[in-house]
This record gives sequence, C-alpha cells and structure tokens, in this order.
Amino acid sequence: MRIGELSRRTGVSVPTIKFYVREGLLPAGELTSPNQASYGETHVQRLRLIRALLDVGGLSVAGIRGVVTAVDDPERPVHDVLGAATKPLVPRYEGEPGDGIEEARKTVAGLIEARGWHADPSGPASEALATALVALDELGHGRFVEVLDTYADAAEQVARADLDYVARHVAREELVESAVVGTVLGDVIFSALRRLAHMDASESTFGRARDVGAG
Repeated sequence: MRIGELSRRTGVSVPTIKFYVREGLLPAGELTSPNQASYGETHVQRLRLIRALLDVGGLSVAGIRGVVTAVDDPERPVHDVLGAATKPLVPRYEGEPGDGIEEARKTVAGLIEARGWHADPSGPASEALATALVALDELGHGRFVEVLDTYADAAEQVARADLDYVARHVAREELVESAVVGTVLGDVIFSALRRLAHMDASESTFGRARDVGAG
C-alpha cells in the first residue's frame, strides 16, 4: 500500500508517518520507484503500537524508540529483550532525592530479598519506589510502608497475569510487543480499576460512618 493508504488505515497523518520513519520508530517502506515506497501490514501494526504507547501510555518519542529497538532485536534472549523493552516505561525523577533516600533504598532492597524477587535493588524501578517512599515520608505518611507488602502481593498477581497472557503468543515479536503493550496499557487499566475500587471502598468505609453519624 502507498503511504496515503497507510495514513487512512491508521489515522496517522503522512507528515507524522515520515517523522516516525526519520526518528527510527517505524521502518522505511520498500522503494518501488525513486519517489514511491510500499508499506505492509507490519507498518500498520507498528503504527498502532506507536500510537498506543504515545497516546495512552504517555511515553516520549525517545522512550518509544527504546521500546521498538528492543522489540526489533532478533538476537537477544527474550527475557533480556523484555527487560530492555520495559525499562523506558519506569518513571524517572529529575529532582534531588530527599534525605531519607538511603533508608528507603534499604527498605526496597529488603522487600526484594524477602520476597525472593529476581530484581535489581539498584535498578530504575527500585529507585522509583524508593523515591516515592521518601516523598510519602516527607509528607508525614511514612507509615504507608506498613501496606507495602499488600501492594507487593497485588503486584505479583498482576505481573503473573500479564506474563500468562503474553505466554499465549508464539511469535517472538508478538511476545515482546504484547509484554510492552500489556505493561503500558496495563498500567492505565490497573490505575483506572484502582480508582473505581477506591470509590467503592470509600463509600463502604466513610459513607457508612457518615450515615451512622447522621442517625
């Protein structure tokens, strides 16, 4: 198909498609003449992946480039590719960490060790968790660490569900792509579900107390 048809099928403008090609997010089409290129279903799927990561997942162009580079690497073991593909998805904080960062890092490392997780205690995800714990402490909510194991239980269950879903795919590209999409869009879904559950829990906890007080 020509680039115009690719644009119509995906809802992505021709200038944006050309931008994605220049940025290395989308493979170039196959040249059929000096001024014409042909695109296939792989381009359609890749554009849909890019738009999902950008529009729903909120990733930057640089973050998406890191994801698609990992997806397109045929030589690396799947476990390594999954790690490289999901690494850009971890939030990063530019500011200086608070005074309690070292203690928070010890808490995170202890959690990882206690749960037997095969995870890097000094990696980006661990650092993001430690930074969040410091912020909670500075806001006077340091005791939030008391529910950390409950959060970890939920995270384990969700992670297993993610990978059980991914494991149903056979093709390598589908495997990695599904893991990335599941992580990015899964975060959005889980966050939305958590908000819905909050509404219900709030009504059950505080709404009931209000009713009793009114009586």
